Amino acid sequence: MTKILLLSDTHGYIDNDILKYVKQADEVWHAGDIGDLEVTDKIKALKPLRGVYGNIDHAKARLEFPENNRFMCEDVDVWITHIGGYPPKYNMRTRDLIKANPPRIFICGHSHILKVMPDKRNNLIHMNPGAVGKYGFHNVRTMLRFTIDGSKIENLEVIEFPKRY
Repeated sequence: MTKILLLSDTHGYIDNDILKYVKQADEVWHAGDIGDLEVTDKIKALKPLRGVYGNIDHAKARLEFPENNRFMCEDVDVWITHIGGYPPKYNMRTRDLIKANPPRIFICGHSHILKVMPDKRNNLIHMNPGAVGKYGFHNVRTMLRFTIDGSKIENLEVIEFPKRY
């Protein structure tokens, strides 16, 4: 069983509240808009990290992280990208790829809107953890955590923080 912490849109922000949950995970996945590599460096000092760059990320982040990250976690095929759309409104860059070879979990960030929904047509689960950084229009900072046990995706939990300035 693998405990996953999924976050996105940190926009250069990380604090002890987030790091407390990082320490509880087996792996951390970041769906882009990192903002400052200090964020990912702090995560990597504690746990393995898989991530992608987002539209606000600079050249150094783009050298360290890919635009798309597709991998297996136990028996689950996972695809992370920052801007990908959601069922059934995937963007042009992802739509045909999903149709041709759907992952089991398709993860995006970008919108700052927490969303977990099934895509029955492509037999996948779409996840967007919302935004855990302080920059953006969201009023609540959010992350997701869940477990992968073989081919099972279980124990999904939303983690919320107030947006303090």
